[in-house]
Amino acid sequence: MALLMFAAVCCAAPVGNAISAYVALKTGAQDDGGIAAGGSAADIPPRMLTAYKKAVQQVGTYVPTCRGMRWPILAGIAKVESNHAVGRSIADNGDITPKIYGVLLNGSGQGGNTTVVPDTDGGKWDGTSQGERAVGPFQFLPSTWESIGQDGNGDKVADPHNADDAALGAAIYLCGNGRDLTKRAQLKAAIWQYNHSEEYVADVLGWIDQYTAAATDPDLTNVTGKVRTVIDAALSQRGVPYSWGGGNAQGPSYGFCCSPSGKSGAAIKGFDCSGLTQYAYARAGITLPRVAAAQAGAGQRIPARLGTGVLKPGDLVFYATAPGRDATIYHVGIYAGSGQMVNAARPGTVVRLDAVNAMPGYAGAARLL
Repeated sequence: MALLMFAAVCCAAPVGNAISAYVALKTGAQDDGGIAAGGSAADIPPRMLTAYKKAVQQVGTYVPTCRGMRWPILAGIAKVESNHAVGRSIADNGDITPKIYGVLLNGSGQGGNTTVVPDTDGGKWDGTSQGERAVGPFQFLPSTWESIGQDGNGDKVADPHNADDAALGAAIYLCGNGRDLTKRAQLKAAIWQYNHSEEYVADVLGWIDQYTAAATDPDLTNVTGKVRTVIDAALSQRGVPYSWGGGNAQGPSYGFCCSPSGKSGAAIKGFDCSGLTQYAYARAGITLPRVAAAQAGAGQRIPARLGTGVLKPGDLVFYATAPGRDATIYHVGIYAGSGQMVNAARPGTVVRLDAVNAMPGYAGAARLL
């Protein structure tokens, strides 16, 4: 199972709400905008994030020898399986409506399935007795759920369509007989057990790494002077809405219409990616051009071939549809250290910390300080 990623122009639209990432991949389904939808907790519905964190606290009761379970692991799985149930209603008790069903595994070829999986639950969980289909935000087969499902929300029912129950079941399943998930090899083995695909393992690990990076604030202990001024200014805008065309050296502003995915910023007071960088650098007395591609010409250019390991706090980081051709740069962020950037990612999000690899097409950086 894997989510497709497509580049867009200066901060893009989210991947569509996929019932099954596997189906989206096999059928070529895609959003009209294009980048990976996220990399930070800001992209996860709050009730789902609560479920992931609760499962981490509970899993030791069921697998006491498990080590290293943490919410980004569960988030990585749920991101690929159901996009965190985005677009569904999630009740206070964790029930998700409408329910999330995968394709019917009847060998029809739909979604790439060619193997018939006989019904095991009489439709109790997957709503059909004609065969099996994966269910819930973690896309469990009913037969798997019957062996690992537990009650995570205290209502005495283990329901794979409930966020708390499903997250706890996933944590138990990934822990196996007592894995140490702090060890990369054992984490990979756990994900492989979930889905026997190297592509799937790589996809989930990428999301886990992004969520892990975004879950920890950067270490700014030794960051001083104008660099600190820029980063503090950018961080001070966390939570401000993304607005296409919004923001400038004076602060957030109303944007205009329209992003490549058709989203207007005209009624939203906030920042787009280059508006945020303009604002932060203005606090240090530095004037930047308005668009990301033009900002790449400011300061000392750091080529992409050097990798992200050479980045220093305060660097502008760029992303392009064709890295190496600055005219195709569509996005810019501010590197904050510890593998993170302050980012105004796309319509529908807010200014936030993201992993520096949360966007596709890394195109190098510019150092102005």
